[in-house]
Amino acid sequence: MKTIDNIPVTKIQRATKLVSTGAKVGVNYIKYYGDKLVNPEQEAKARLNKNNAEDIYDGLKQLKGSALKVAQMLSMEKSILPQAYVEKFSLAQFSVPPLSPPLVLKTFKTYFGKSPNELFDYFNATSVNAASIGQVHIAEKDGKKLAVKIQYPGVAQSIASDLAMVKPIAMSMFNIKGKDSDKYFKEVEGKLLEETNYMLEIKQSQEIALACSHISNILFPNYYEKFSSERIITMDYMEGEHISEFTAYNTNQEKANKLGQALWDFYMFQIHKLKKVHADPHPGNFLVSQKGELIALDFGCMKTIPDEFYIPYFELAVPENIHDKDYFSSKLYELEILRDDDSKEELAFFTDMFHEMLSLFTQPFHTEYFDFSDASFFEKIAELGERYSKNTDLRKMNGNRGSKHFIYMNRTFFGLYNLMFDLKANNIKINNFKNLI
Repeated sequence: MKTIDNIPVTKIQRATKLVSTGAKVGVNYIKYYGDKLVNPEQEAKARLNKNNAEDIYDGLKQLKGSALKVAQMLSMEKSILPQAYVEKFSLAQFSVPPLSPPLVLKTFKTYFGKSPNELFDYFNATSVNAASIGQVHIAEKDGKKLAVKIQYPGVAQSIASDLAMVKPIAMSMFNIKGKDSDKYFKEVEGKLLEETNYMLEIKQSQEIALACSHISNILFPNYYEKFSSERIITMDYMEGEHISEFTAYNTNQEKANKLGQALWDFYMFQIHKLKKVHADPHPGNFLVSQKGELIALDFGCMKTIPDEFYIPYFELAVPENIHDKDYFSSKLYELEILRDDDSKEELAFFTDMFHEMLSLFTQPFHTEYFDFSDASFFEKIAELGERYSKNTDLRKMNGNRGSKHFIYMNRTFFGLYNLMFDLKANNIKINNFKNLI
């Protein structure tokens, strides 16, 4: 894979890159208008989406950092983005062009004050894995194989300016209006800043590994503070394949169910017992060992779930509560989905919308066992998302609603559901986590 010798660091450099990317998108639209005059519109639109997805991703992968992280987050929203974007943006999870070896050595020296060869017996300056915020290198020390994650230069310093540049796009995409919309962007900014603090990640990783060590069929690496800093993490090198690689060929249902149960128990235990959850469940953060165990990585993005959100959120997972009109409405107010300044039309529209969404999305919690390999369940979720994304009435209303905590809780569940579906896990015991508390 082609490497990168430099990353735009200053606000002007990064803005210039985004502007040039926008210009390419503009050219694609000009081509599209001509294309649809001589070809079926559906084909022309598919080509437009493909070209835009490639150009936007190519621009973001050179910026790296929070701009690329936003693309990674959007790749999990399969019901919102066209497939071309999902496929291209999902590369941000674990397959982006790495820094060149000379830049790696320079970055390591900048962040740690020493070269890798002064710390390790062996260090490979060629990355084995590159994602949105950092890339991973193999090292050895005293006979132990290690993984060293190095953060890209300037990532932490550019988060606020990157988000300011993508904010208008996000507000348009999700129809967010109103002066209090900043709470959503502050939530994302705060989490991205946490993800760039690698000492915090080590602390969170060690806490989760200890708290979840009793869960069957899940493994965690050990972390080495002596060889880590605020921008570098050293941990055990875990042998395994990315979960997406495993699911591409696996036909062993027993193994799929074992992994699915471990993944489900891991998340339910965090959410209901720890009230703090690994809020970045994409394929790049999970490996499958040769023995068929799940390996969990990267605990930079952890979401604390306050009781004022946790209680009404999960009360709406109970069927009787969903179908009790007054009770349901009161919980929507608690979760800031309904607002005191809503019109009668908005109250009716959003009550009906969230009733339909929650009735579907909480189905796994309504049974003792659930089949996550059921394609019809996920087709209904995708159809619902597509239908509302095209709803003209919704576009006229203020989409600025819902607690800020929805951002990472919804991301957690969308990611978890998608991983469970990719595994084709069935016969999953939903409340098995209660035996672990």
